[in-house]
Amino acid sequence: MKTNKLFLLLLLSISVLFGACSNDDDNGTTTPTEQNIVEIALATPELTILVDALTRADGDLVGALQGDGPFTVLAPTNAAFIAFLNENGFSALEDVPTDILSEVLLNHVILADIKSSDLTSQGTGYAAGNATNSQGQNISLYFDATNGVRFNNTSTVTTADIEASNGTIHIVNAVIGLPDVVDHAIMNPSFTSLVTALGVADGDLVSVLQGEGPFTVLAPDNEAFETFLDGTPLGSVSTAVLSQILLNHVVSGSITAEDLINSEAGYTATSASGAGDNPMSLYFNATDGVRFNGISSVFQADVIGTNGIIHAVDAVIALPTVVTFAAADPNFTTLVSALTELTPGTDFAEILSRTEGSNADGINPDYTVFAPTNNAFDALIEDLGGVPDETTLTNVLLYHVVSEANVTSDMLAIGDTVVTPLANGTFTISLPSSNGNIADITDGSGASDIGIIAVDVQASNGVIHVLNKVMLPN
Repeated sequence: MKTNKLFLLLLLSISVLFGACSNDDDNGTTTPTEQNIVEIALATPELTILVDALTRADGDLVGALQGDGPFTVLAPTNAAFIAFLNENGFSALEDVPTDILSEVLLNHVILADIKSSDLTSQGTGYAAGNATNSQGQNISLYFDATNGVRFNNTSTVTTADIEASNGTIHIVNAVIGLPDVVDHAIMNPSFTSLVTALGVADGDLVSVLQGEGPFTVLAPDNEAFETFLDGTPLGSVSTAVLSQILLNHVVSGSITAEDLINSEAGYTATSASGAGDNPMSLYFNATDGVRFNGISSVFQADVIGTNGIIHAVDAVIALPTVVTFAAADPNFTTLVSALTELTPGTDFAEILSRTEGSNADGINPDYTVFAPTNNAFDALIEDLGGVPDETTLTNVLLYHVVSEANVTSDMLAIGDTVVTPLANGTFTISLPSSNGNIADITDGSGASDIGIIAVDVQASNGVIHVLNKVMLPN
């Protein structure tokens, strides 16, 4: 260690000597050469442990920080490193695995020249450090410059804006550890309600989200929770229900905003359990911003932790019913119109939003809904020469709903399955499909060109399968 440091000092002395010689002008005067980040660190007594750490870590960090940059380095003092070693059970710097040491140090490097005034003008926000997680994503740094400059709510700038030839150094009073998704939520005061909810919900969700992951967490801010609770104290919410609501904001994998935008729209599964204990579905639409289940929009994307990614959202995503997905997915706008304004005599929205049984009309969840697309309804209207009357349309809609059954695709047997909907007879589902669909349907009118084209949109009170044609009872 001492030999490496002496070698660096020798190189620094040589570079200064030759720099001085090369800058002699005709009058014999010398123009000082601006030092780079490493040279400044070497010349700063309170950064000796940082220099030792840079020398010891994997990846030739000394050479990297002598490059062109620009870099912004958050430089922990000797006292900060001693505190870090003690807090993590290391007796000396040599006890820290070099790969971990490298990532910790890279977490203090931003690939841009950022002055304290830049941070102050923004107030709070995130910057990408140079450390990476297992997915190769750059781990985020949270900064709060509303009263001084603080990073990850643990490390304060004590000396700002030390200018170097290849960037800027800010001396900080604490080593900034590598944050997981829970740490990021804890660090940002906008998520205090979320952190509290994670702590009181069933299932030890804090420990779950500190696991290996990776996770994608849709994090409602404090205002989102306030709106959702609407004056109800968080402590009055069932901890079991609260757990499912929170798990409905967690998706397996590390999904960036770019991934969602490239996919445009679709469904994924959350960690919550829907009817039949199946993974709950989540609808996303990224054609104009990023929105989930039609109610919750991303306002801060891609906050990266060691075990996943956070997207801050402006609304709590409640446990969805089959109505939630029909209303959120633009492929079902005609179906929603048929269920509401075109059939005012039947409150389909109330019926299909039910989550409890024993209803007076005998229509009880769970439901299996066969949902025709807009194109399917357009074809029906064209065939009939107009929109059916309310009585006919009501009967057609009831023919697409099965009550007290959450029938997923894996429950269908090979061959023919006869299905009894809420009204108007039966229809038959056939596997395997002969028309390129997931399954074929023969309805009460004898039409056999009806196809199930998407399956298993799982809600809390039932499941949706998508049809390419409207079924008719007879």
